[in-house]
Amino acid sequence: MDMAPLTPDTTPPARATPAARPLVGVAWMILTGLCFVAVTASVKMVGTEVPAAQSAFLRYALGLIFLIPMWPAVRAARLDRRTWGLFGLRGAFHAVAVILWFYSMTRIPIADVTALNYLNPIYVMILAVLFLGERLGPWRIGAVAAAFAGTLIIVRPGFREIDIGHIAMLFTAMAMAASYFMAKFLTGKAKPQVVVFMLSVIVPVILLPFAVAVWVPVGWEVLGWLFLTASLATAGHYTMTLAFTAAPLTVTQPVTFLQLIWATSLGVLVFGEPADGYVMLGGALIIAAISIVTWREARRKAPILPPGDTPVT
Repeated sequence: MDMAPLTPDTTPPARATPAARPLVGVAWMILTGLCFVAVTASVKMVGTEVPAAQSAFLRYALGLIFLIPMWPAVRAARLDRRTWGLFGLRGAFHAVAVILWFYSMTRIPIADVTALNYLNPIYVMILAVLFLGERLGPWRIGAVAAAFAGTLIIVRPGFREIDIGHIAMLFTAMAMAASYFMAKFLTGKAKPQVVVFMLSVIVPVILLPFAVAVWVPVGWEVLGWLFLTASLATAGHYTMTLAFTAAPLTVTQPVTFLQLIWATSLGVLVFGEPADGYVMLGGALIIAAISIVTWREARRKAPILPPGDTPVT
């Protein structure tokens, strides 16, 4: 679920690329969105019969098979103590995000989860201002304000009962933003394959004691759904990388809003969840703010924002 390199658990770094094949980039991004919505649906299919910590652990454990091609790069890596510490800290943030995300999926509609996940880039921007000395100009302030307004529209405190799943998703986005932010530093200290490998191994190690504490027997059907989650996440990050190779973020980023449309449709047709126009409106406001700031930053330098909706997978 994320950051700099291509992985089942990370997103490519946000860099402006030449708009050589915009239609191809859009097509790959549409396929990416379908993969990530399918990831969310596969987790939803597991339901509440398996505790969130156990589901999260099994998803990562079953995805370890995708790390085999990265092993040679890991063997050749030479890491100092500080880098190991950063890997461990990033893994802790990521593990928290994953547990909360799985828990949210059992509590609130798919559309709500998808919309609130759009906050991730906004949190990253705030971290960049606080820790990297990035300037908080009027456009960034406007983006933060618009995202906050979008969140209020989605959650609507005082107008409907706020489920604990909504609160969990707010903290999910925060923890994922911290994970992405740390990946910025780690990709400068190790090869992308090493960054991916370390995250994908450390997260299940951290999740294991939490999973054991709530462990329940699971059948082959549940294992099959969680392996499908890992496979779809891998495919989604691969197609996302192809999209960013073909076209710049300013072209591909707005396409991520389609994920919310598909998630809402899936919730209605498959899981019987009511369509909520306020969730669509709030999500649209958040992604619009992200897209505008990304467009402006792409004109002056490589943007700090992660690309679109950074999935917790």
